[in-house]
Amino acid sequence: MKYTSRLIEEAVEALSLLPSIGKKSALRLVLYLLSQNKDKSDRISKAIHKLSTEIKSCQKCHAYADTTICSICADSRRSKKVICVVESVRDLMAIEETQQYNGTYHILGGLISPLDGRGPDDIHIASLIHRVTEDQADELIMAISPTIEGETTIYYISRLLAESNVRISVISRGVSFAGELEYADELTLGRSIQSRIPYHQKSLSSEV
Repeated sequence: MKYTSRLIEEAVEALSLLPSIGKKSALRLVLYLLSQNKDKSDRISKAIHKLSTEIKSCQKCHAYADTTICSICADSRRSKKVICVVESVRDLMAIEETQQYNGTYHILGGLISPLDGRGPDDIHIASLIHRVTEDQADELIMAISPTIEGETTIYYISRLLAESNVRISVISRGVSFAGELEYADELTLGRSIQSRIPYHQKSLSSEV
């Protein structure tokens, strides 16, 4: 594709680095921005710049935050005794959209997957175990996608907490096996949180 401007070409190349954005889509976005007033373009560029320079990771739950502690962990109205364990920030946001949960979260940042070379030390399991003690948690809700990797991760965490008094539950299977939480509709996901069931350890074909 030929461009009349090197600056346009550079902008297209940059935008096409985003997922699901090809060169043609990137060009449409660039031309749209050029047709708008400067204030709109400046607002977008400033917001993106702040994402890369000012965003932080919450020291408690590992969610994205504006300060060292995210707004959910800092909210005194939310129960610190119940921790919802999720794989990613996207899963946290999906559950928040249901408006059916009022505890806190813990983001693992991935799942145990030996085939991908990702073990327990590669995700935020150690900090979760620390939080259970620190916050004197009564319950962990394992809101993890019901895949083989998800089941392996839940089993591993439950083994580490086997001697503790914390109750471990999993969301009810309104979410289909091997389904991703972020794609579940709000009603189904909300009911799955509300209708969570106790987790019982079961043997896996391979040890982690």
